[in-house]
Formats: sequence, structure tokens, C-alpha cells
Amino acid sequence: MSLHQPPGRQPTAHHVQVSPSPVQAVWREPLPPRNRGRIVMFGGGLVLAGLALLAVFAYLTTFLSSGALLFGMLLALVPLTLVLFAVRWIDRWDPEPRPALLFALLWGAGISIVSALVFDLGVQITIAASAGALAGSDFASAVIQAPIVEEVAKGFGILVLFWAVRRHFEGPVDGVVYAGAIAAGFAFSENIQYFGLALTEGTAQTVGITFLLRGVFSPFAHVTFTICIGLALGLAARRGATKSGAVGYFLFGLVPAIGLHALWNGATFVLAGDASVLGYYVVVQVPLFIAAILVVVFLRRQEARITLRRLHEYSQAGWFTPAEVSMLGTGAGRRQALAWGTGQDRLKKLAMRRFIADATRLAFVRDRLVRGQSAPALQAQEAHLLNLLMQHRAEVLAQTLPGLAATAFQKRRD
Repeated sequence: MSLHQPPGRQPTAHHVQVSPSPVQAVWREPLPPRNRGRIVMFGGGLVLAGLALLAVFAYLTTFLSSGALLFGMLLALVPLTLVLFAVRWIDRWDPEPRPALLFALLWGAGISIVSALVFDLGVQITIAASAGALAGSDFASAVIQAPIVEEVAKGFGILVLFWAVRRHFEGPVDGVVYAGAIAAGFAFSENIQYFGLALTEGTAQTVGITFLLRGVFSPFAHVTFTICIGLALGLAARRGATKSGAVGYFLFGLVPAIGLHALWNGATFVLAGDASVLGYYVVVQVPLFIAAILVVVFLRRQEARITLRRLHEYSQAGWFTPAEVSMLGTGAGRRQALAWGTGQDRLKKLAMRRFIADATRLAFVRDRLVRGQSAPALQAQEAHLLNLLMQHRAEVLAQTLPGLAATAFQKRRD
């Protein structure tokens, strides 16, 4: 049997059989068949999000020339690249599936923007149809309408990912990663409009100021807002919330996301002059950004601690050697292992990367089991990952390994 215990009994290290003999039985435990309908739906979602992005580009061409659109897109790539590098750094310990990250990026750049545009169009039609009974307000649009509509649109994308890739949505860091990708996509499309309009309607100085404000001072603004929702849904994943239960967490994270967004937009109406705006950045936005960095660093370290602790429990059961646990569960050990892999052939290098990635996934599955989420699907996933890890080890051990790898991958003898 594997580390998990029968339903109703919380698994602990001293309940584990300290012998590798159960391995074959665990390997034979079937993994639940993939839900092909869900895969098809996810593929359809990627297509829909891509079409939405094309619709955004079509909308931009209605008031931007092709040259201005291209110029805005090239400038918008600068903050987008910066944010995506940050997202990748956050995601290094337990990388999310690339299709899910692509979906998140397209959702932000396409579906979220289209949702905001459609809602704004509805507001404008309502105001026009009121024959003067209703009047639009720039303040209400920027401080009330935009934060609510945009954060709901972006946040719903995180909720969709929670439902669609629940197996890979395991905690707050995953929520931050998906939120960051969605926010980066949204800011990319929004920046194309701002940079393109600055070129069309203003001067070179206008373009410079716009790029300074949006590309240098605030590339992480949307990320700072939307990660509130990502953290809330990550907490829902950590606590084993159901799909319907996650909606409550979504609403909980939506409130501070809207609040921070409204605070950001409202400052432009309250403050006047370059000195006031700069002071706002220093007094309000810089501390918020630093706080977000500290939260992310804390969560990343927590992931590393969980990985090391849970893999140590498997080591006590005979699945890994202590040297392997050190290699798989510490940053220094991983760097040395990956450095070793760079000198090997492609298959061994890939096997090493997969060994590290699947060991991390196993640790988080184990953590969910320890927390009492003893679902049959989780137990089958644990067994499947153990099977994969033994295969990865065998691939790396195809020939004698030098140095650190030889120590870390030595076979356990009873």
C-alpha cells in the first residue's frame, strides 16, 4: 500500500510500511481514465480565448492605424516580458502546465478585455437611451465601473482554471501564477491602446510619459490587484474546497482586488501635478509592491518546506534515499542535479527534470492527503506519480553516474 491510509484515518509517517516491497502492487493500481470531455472543453477554451484576442485587435484597428497598432504592440511587449519573467520565477519550484498558462494569458488579453468592452458598450447604450436622464461620469467609470468589471472578468478566468485544472491548482502560489499570467495579458492589450493613442494624438513627449507611467512605474499594477483573487482561490485549493465552495473564496478575494484597483484609478482624480503623482507611487504603490514581493517569497519558501517534509516521509518508507530527498527538496540540490544533467544526453537530462517535477507534485499530493483530502482520485494520483518517479530514476540510472548524481540515485538495499 502507499502512504495514504483507508478513509477516515489521517496518514502519518509512523503508519507507513518501511519497505519497498509494496511497489509492484501500487504500480498496478489503475489511474482514473482521463476525462476526454474536459480535455476537449479546455482545447475549445483556448480557441475561444484566441478568437477573443483577435477581436480585440480588430477593435483597436477601428481607431488606430496599422502603424500605431504595431508601435503600441511593440512597446507593450516590454512590460509584458518583464511581468512574464517574474511569473516564471514564481513558478520555478512547481511549474504549471504550459497550456494552462497560455490559456491564462489569452484569457487576460482577450476574453477579459472583450468582457470589459461589452459591458462599457452596454453602459453607453443605456446612457444614450435615457435621453439625458442618465449622465456618464469619468470618475464613476474609472473608479467604480472599471475596477468591478475588470477584476470580475480577470478573476473569473482564475476560477475557470481552478475548475478545469484542479489537479495542478494546489495552493496559493499556483493562484498567484495564474493571476499574474491573466493580469499580464490584460495589461498587454490595454497598453497597446494607450501607447497607440499616445502616438496618434500626442507628441513624442506624450509617448514617453505614457510609457514611463505604464511600462516603467506600473507594469505590475494589474498583477497586484488580481493576485488577491489568486491567493484566495489558492487557499481554497489548499483547504480542499469543492468547485461550488471555491466561489465563496473567489468573492472573498474579489473585494480587495476591486479596492486596490479603485484606489489606483482614483488617485489620478485626486492628485494633480507630477510631484503629487510621484509621491503617490512612493508612498502607496511602492509599499504595496514590496508587500506583494514579500508574500510571494514567503509562499515560495513554504512550498520548498512542504516538499522537503513530505519527501522525507516517503524516504522513511523506503521510496527515496536521504540523498535523493536533499536533491529533490532543496534549491541547492536541484541546481546541482540540473547542472549534472546539462552534461548528459537529452534523455537523461529530460529524465532528471521530470524526476524533480514529479517529485514536487507527489509532495503536494501527499500534503493534501495528510490534510484529510483522502479522495480515491488523489490516492490513484499518488500511486501514478510514484510509478513515474521509479521510471525516471531507472532512466537516469541507465549507466554509471559520476559525482553527486551517483550518490543521490544509488539504489536502496534492504
